[in-house]
Amino acid sequence: MSDFSDSLKVTASALRAQAARLRHVSENISNADTPGYRRKTVSFEAVNEDGVDLVRTGRVKLDRSALSQIYDPSHPLADASGHYQGSNVDLMIEIADAREAQRSYEANLKMFDQARQMSSSLMELLRK
Repeated sequence: MSDFSDSLKVTASALRAQAARLRHVSENISNADTPGYRRKTVSFEAVNEDGVDLVRTGRVKLDRSALSQIYDPSHPLADASGHYQGSNVDLMIEIADAREAQRSYEANLKMFDQARQMSSSLMELLRK
């Protein structure tokens, strides 16, 4: 029975990690037009708890790539040359990251459901 609970722990930790990743991707997308906004990235770490390897999110890091320079002399943040710093969020990358996180989340959800069904089936067999 321990193997079932271990597999549930592993998949639950992966679900939490992918949910955090989706949260950061959605923040990036919602702030794509915010001047001076830097894209946030999240990494994953393997953690061993009670002999079970789990996944956790690491520190959130800011993407240090150059911010886009936008020409709009009427913008309140524009400098003397009429430019201001936009964000470094690329919507195509964010959409790809969101799809990858969504698919990983769905795969882990299926694994969680399979482990739960197997555990229920085992309990039914033991009752007979």
